This record gives sequence, C-alpha cells and structure tokens, in this order.
Amino acid sequence: MRRTIRALLVPLLLAGSPALADKASNSIRFAYDQVPENIDPYFNNVRAGVIISQHVWDTLIYRDPTSGAYRGQLATAWRYLDDKTLELDLRTGVKFHDGTEFTAEDVVFTLTYASKPENKATTQANVNWIAKVEAVTPHKVRIHTKQAFPAAIDYLSGPLVMHPAKYYERVGPKGMNEKPVGSGPFRVASHVIGKSLTLERNPDYFKDSPKPAAKVGKVEIRFIPDRQTQMAEVMAGGLDFIMNVPKDQAEQIGAVPGFQARSGETMRIAFLHFNALPDGPVEAFRDERVRRAFNHAINKEALTKELVGGGSRALVTPCFYGQFGCTDEGATRYAYDPAKAKALLQEAGHASGLSVDFYAYRERQQAEAVINDLQAVGIKANLRYLQYAAMRDQMRANKVGISFQTWGSNSVSDVSASTPVYFGGGSDDVSRDGEIQALLRTGDTSVDPEARKVAYRKALALITERAYTVPLYTVPNHYVASANLNFAVYPDETPRFWEMTWK
Repeated sequence: MRRTIRALLVPLLLAGSPALADKASNSIRFAYDQVPENIDPYFNNVRAGVIISQHVWDTLIYRDPTSGAYRGQLATAWRYLDDKTLELDLRTGVKFHDGTEFTAEDVVFTLTYASKPENKATTQANVNWIAKVEAVTPHKVRIHTKQAFPAAIDYLSGPLVMHPAKYYERVGPKGMNEKPVGSGPFRVASHVIGKSLTLERNPDYFKDSPKPAAKVGKVEIRFIPDRQTQMAEVMAGGLDFIMNVPKDQAEQIGAVPGFQARSGETMRIAFLHFNALPDGPVEAFRDERVRRAFNHAINKEALTKELVGGGSRALVTPCFYGQFGCTDEGATRYAYDPAKAKALLQEAGHASGLSVDFYAYRERQQAEAVINDLQAVGIKANLRYLQYAAMRDQMRANKVGISFQTWGSNSVSDVSASTPVYFGGGSDDVSRDGEIQALLRTGDTSVDPEARKVAYRKALALITERAYTVPLYTVPNHYVASANLNFAVYPDETPRFWEMTWK
C-alpha cells in the first residue's frame, strides 16, 4: 500500500496542486468504505448510515457535540412526569421532504414501530426500553418506558430519528431505504442501492433547528470498499473528502500541496469479542485460560502509539471513558506478556498452538497487526474480512468464534449504549453470563446515578476478570480532504456537511 501511495503521489508532486474539486459547483464528493444495509436508521448500524441519518432526518432532541448540552430539535421542551413517563412538546411548522407536516402522529408511529421486537430493529438496545408512545395533543407526546431509563434523553438525541407516519406505514423499511423521506437539512435526490447516494440542500429546512441550514448545495456519497481506489480518486480530484484513512497514508497525503489531513479521537472503541457459549463454534474459547492468553498476547500500547495514532488510548474495559458509567476501576489488567500467553495456552492443552478464523469488517490494517501479535505466541488467526452485516449475521448465527469489533455507541454518551449491546443478553451477546447481564440491567434502569455507576463498575470488572473480550483502544478518525474545504472534526465521528464551506 505504501508503494502504491508513493507511486500515486509522484505525478501530483510534479504537476502541483490538484484542481479545485467541486468548489465551483458548491458540492462535496464523499466516499465511505462500508455499505449500509439499509438507509433507514433503525435498520442499520454501520457508521455510514449513522452519518446519512443525521443529514436526512431529525431527532426530537439535539446534543451539541462540543458542549454536550441538549437543545430542542423537533421537540421544544421535555419533562419527566414520573420515573417512567417522559412528556415532550413538539415543534410546529416543520415539514418532511414530501411536504407533510410533522405532528405527534409521526412520533407515535415511528417509535412504536421501531420498538416492536417483531419488526427487528437492528440495534435493539436503542429501542427496547420503550413500552408505549401516546399522543396527548397534535403537538405533545408521552413516552412510557418499561422501567426507569435515565439515558432516554441521550437516545432521543442520537439514533432515534423521526419518520413521516403515513409514508412509513405505506412503504416500511424497504421503501424508506429505496426512497428516503425525512425532515433534515438535506433531502435524498437519488439512491443507487449499494453504490451511491446524492443529497441536495433542503430549501425549506426549519429556521430554529440547532442544525443550521446547509451551506453547500449537494453532497455526493459513494460507497467504495477498496481503500486504494478511494485514495487514488482523492489524489486525482474525483473526491473531496474521505475518512477512516490509515494513519501513515493520511500523513503522506496531508503533506502534498492542495490536500489536508486531520485526525481526532472518537467514541469508537476496538475490541476482540469471544464466543464463549457451550455450543460455540470454537471449543477453545470456552476455556478462560485461552481467552486470557489472547489478552496477554497483544501489545496494545505499541499498536496504539505506532499504528493507530490520532489521540488513540489503550483500553482496559470495553467502553469509552467519556461515557457515563465507564470506568476501569477494579478491572483485571493484562500486561503484554507473550511468555505468559504461551504458558496459558500450554496449560489449556494447546502447547502446539491454536488455529482459528478471525473475523473483521473494518480497520483492516489494525486487524492484521493484531493477527501478527497472536502469531508470535503460536495462535494462527485466519483473517475473514467481510462487510459488517455479513459478519454480524454470522456472529448472531453462532458461527463466529472471535471477531475484531469496533463500536461507536451511536454517539450516545452513556454506557447503556455500549457494553450492554455485547454483554447484556441481546443478539450480539455471545458469552451469556447471567451475573453480568443482571448488573448491566441495574445500571441501565436505576434512577440513582451512584447505583448505576456501581453496577456498571462491577459488570466491567467481571467482563475483564472472565476475559470475555480483549479491550484494545479508542479508534481515532483520520480524514483527508481538499485543502480548500472548511470542516471540523468531532468526537462523535460524524462529519457535518451542513456546516462545511469552500474557501
């Protein structure tokens, strides 16, 4: 890859700065390396889909990415009537892209549909706390939760967008994917499924939104899984903005006149996820000694410093330290110790080594570095690199023994959006530890902040003690863009095209 990048850089250096890209047409051309399985935000959890959702749809509440303060978006005010009842006043005069007016009916239908288990929303943890939604007036709703759920405001400001009820009832998630309709600052002009999406500025976007009206007229999004192709197109002037660029490549391109490279830590965490179930596909992972060996085999500090970069931090527990309830207090810490890893493998009956399929879907360079560390202690990890939906489906079908996972918590700043997704008893929990599940439920539902912290701390301590995971590091984002594009980097991993301008 480095040779390829150098070869592509030479003609650019000889020719001078690249063309001014799409400044003249006031458009931004963006590519992402993962393909959303559905543009409907309730049926997607790939970051590309999360980014699109924030541009096409609106949420009831908006969380400022810099201050963390909550502001009204489709709701103007909210209050708890009791521990399990949240009432919201809705904004008037807002219209969806199809011209229909936003009312309480849209909130009721959207949240009711998404929270029904039989409709199979992709990330159940985002919606399974909702018991009932009712309209009080055309512009006032009440959300009843199954139990006290202190993080509700965070979810209503993140993954829970509002759909137009009548349209969504008619077309469902499939139709919403084919022809998306929201109320956001951009509307979808075209969607070539699996290939591209074109967004156009919404000229009727409501003025009081905490998201300002878009300044660029169009955003062209292409799904290009191959990193070399993305880099070549950026350098040839065919793309204006890309993200998830490996550190060394971003640094090389950023040094070329006409380009810029920026980076920053995000809420996304990387970790290895073991299937420790009694009927799991890899018998060895039912043995805690083997899982501990993996923890000792990986040099997280070196990976973080030398490969990942961008403000990344090594992790002890599987959550982002800025989230409420995330801590490493009392957690088991595994020093990098290849000799200890080998001894544990030998003790577990694998003195001659171990061969496993190793699944990953992004951060390929990092996944391969982890595989190299495992190889050094006698673990042959055979990389199975897939699109996220394919890997997730195989994992949920009990066919994946170990996977290189990353999770961005849908940008929700509460541990309930992170650790319980993989250890709370849902479809992605492949350890199914009842004691840990009970502690996480307490953390998710207690109205006492201190009780929540205690429960999460105990759960995280047990997860690390029993080695159900290898927490790796926070995943920064490295961006490469035209030097003429003004943009900001946010920790929620969402580029805000509505803010961007050309110099």
